Order: sequence, then structure tokens, then C-alpha cells
Amino acid sequence: MRVTKEKAAHNREEILTSAARLFREEGIGATGVDSIAADAGLTHGGLYSQFGSKQEIVAEAIRFALAKSKRAWQRAAQGKPEKKALSDIVTYYLSRAHRDSRGRGCPVAALSCDIAREPTAVRQAFTSGLRDALEFVAGLMPEDKASRRDDDAIAAFACMVGAVILARAVNDEALSRRILKSAARRVERDAIERRPIRRRFRAKSRTSP
Repeated sequence: MRVTKEKAAHNREEILTSAARLFREEGIGATGVDSIAADAGLTHGGLYSQFGSKQEIVAEAIRFALAKSKRAWQRAAQGKPEKKALSDIVTYYLSRAHRDSRGRGCPVAALSCDIAREPTAVRQAFTSGLRDALEFVAGLMPEDKASRRDDDAIAAFACMVGAVILARAVNDEALSRRILKSAARRVERDAIERRPIRRRFRAKSRTSP
């Protein structure tokens, strides 16, 4: 039976949703195409009618997950003073709720180590999405000079990502919480509390991917 364009688009989104979650939960190497198809409610053939290879699925799932994370940040920041928007994003990112939501959390924290071992096409997709995330964070930074905002965004986000990775890795709950709290205090001190911000965040008119 012929699949309509609407159904094909729906199936594609289901595949990407399942793949993005499973990759984050189980790792890219440990997640097979069959498990993605089953989770999406499709056959093996139905999946390959949308994607030509697992590598293509990985690259598209990375783009999908990073774009979704950025949209969530945009919603969280909308209408708030930039200092408040950044503080709210940092607070949630370095929370136990985010730590414990690997499958639905930030793909950067969940997959960075896996991505380093992936082919060029996958790393390109990751790099592009990471640049978008850093650009968004830089737009919330208090510095007037663009290059300083970019550097501050990189430092803050690297601290946040590293803290989540470590907090998930250790088997000591008290240490895990301390890692998150210490990183949150450092980002708040270095990137948020340096000077007052009176601007309000406004989403760009360009539609996010």
C-alpha cells in the first residue's frame, strides 16, 4: 500500500524521535537499526525507506535532537530579561531532573564522547548544532564585545556539559549533586553575576529548524 506524504513525514519524525532517545540512553554503537524501527513502530524495511544507512540516521537524529533542545531554550528564555533567562537555563541544565533524563536531555552531554568516534558526516551534524547552541548562549551573555560573549558562552557551556557527564558517571549521589551545584555556582558567578543586564530576550524572526 502506498504511503502518503503526510504518513511518510510522520514516520520519519517517529524514527528520529526514537533514534535520538535510544542513542542518548544506550549509546550510538549499542543501538541497532532493528531496535530503532521497533521503538518507532515500523518494520526494518519501513525504516530503510526513509534512510539509506545507520550513519544517515545518526546524523539526522543528532540534528533533530539539537534543534529540539534549542527550541526548548528559546521557549524558556522568551520574554525574560537575559540574565534571568540564562540563570533559568543553567539551573535546569545542572539539575538532578536533567541528570536523570538522559534519553530526553541535552544530546551534547549524552553523546559527545560517542560523537568523537563517529564518521565525518555525523561529526559535522553535531558541530553545526553545537555552534547554534553556543550562539544562542552567547546572545544571553552580559559582555558588550561579541568575541568576549562567544568565549564566555563556550566556557560556560563546556562547564555545564562536563558537569552533567561527571554527575551521571559517578556512583556516589552526594558527589554527583555536589558536581552539579559547584558547576552551577561557577557559571552563575563567572557568566551571569558579572554585571546587570537590562535587555530582554526576543526570539529571532527566522524559524528554527
